[in-house]
Amino acid sequence: MSDSNVFTLPWLVDDDGPRSVTILALPAGCVGVVVVDDISLGPAIGGVRLGTAVTPAEVARLARAMTLKNAAAGLSHGGGKAGIRTPGPLSDRDREAVIRAFAVGIRSIEEYIPGPDMGTDETAMAWTRDEIGRAVGLPAVLGGIPLDEIGATGFGIGVCAEALATAGRLRLAGARVAIQGFGAVGRHAALAMKTRGAQVVAVADRSATVYDPDGLDVDMVVAFKRAQPLAQYPAAKVLANEDVLALDCDVLVPAAQPDVLHEGNAARVRASVVLPGANIAATDGAEAALWARGVLCVPDFIANAGGVICAAVEHAGGNRADAFNAIEQRIASNTVEMLNRMASTGESPRTAAEAMAWARVRLASTFRRTF
Repeated sequence: MSDSNVFTLPWLVDDDGPRSVTILALPAGCVGVVVVDDISLGPAIGGVRLGTAVTPAEVARLARAMTLKNAAAGLSHGGGKAGIRTPGPLSDRDREAVIRAFAVGIRSIEEYIPGPDMGTDETAMAWTRDEIGRAVGLPAVLGGIPLDEIGATGFGIGVCAEALATAGRLRLAGARVAIQGFGAVGRHAALAMKTRGAQVVAVADRSATVYDPDGLDVDMVVAFKRAQPLAQYPAAKVLANEDVLALDCDVLVPAAQPDVLHEGNAARVRASVVLPGANIAATDGAEAALWARGVLCVPDFIANAGGVICAAVEHAGGNRADAFNAIEQRIASNTVEMLNRMASTGESPRTAAEAMAWARVRLASTFRRTF
């Protein structure tokens, strides 16, 4: 076995989980990992990410984040996550074979419901359901609510920002917004913020940051990005991609990879509010450093819960309108509850939000069999 296919296997273990960790040997030199963290509230729901950098430790962290996210959102689902480590790019034929083999491998893990994530999409979930009869984030033709197509997570970022504005923690009209990561989440977050009167001044993908202090034409950038990398965008200043984190702005939306905000760069952040569009976008140390400076970094599992709320609505048989209504109601109320707890206890956003989530998990666990 080549070094690229070798896993190291450390992950967080505490009294709350994980409930199970499963490693799968897959075709084309791929390896899969499934972490079911907690099922106190119901079957675990969480995405399947696919790529060359997937590790069990990261999947375990993401599974824990899903426990908190689903609990904080008031969903009847526990937390889980899956990942498929690839040795390199996959052909279309190998990709389908790997996804289908992965689905067969998780058939017996009935307490885990897979959905799309980085590197997977609605088609992958259709293959999964074809093999084992369960998946969320399906194509519309199969009765699904395509998360990326409707922009559920990005829409939720806008809802969270609006709740902060209503609570007096953010002046949304004219707020300068910078977005790192301009895939489905980042694009729809930009559109959601624009709709609410904010001014998107910078967006970044892997190739570059495009920046205009007077505001970008969001619709133009979105259309351009569908065909070309941002480094070729002609109508704004082009900077290095990592520069987006340090731009002068009011709201920073990190919507790319995990841990892009860390102890080494948190001091460079000039935004007053951080709304993570990506899961585990900031390390614990980065969040603590930001809070010490007075920066309101909303925990990822509060700000970007739109996708899993949409998936839960789909799983329950709802439609797109039901999903948008649920996202609006749940993210707004969760944001307000977090702010109220912070005001009454002096806790950081992370501490307040985790207390909310764990209270729901603990209460649900009292109804489960213990003998």
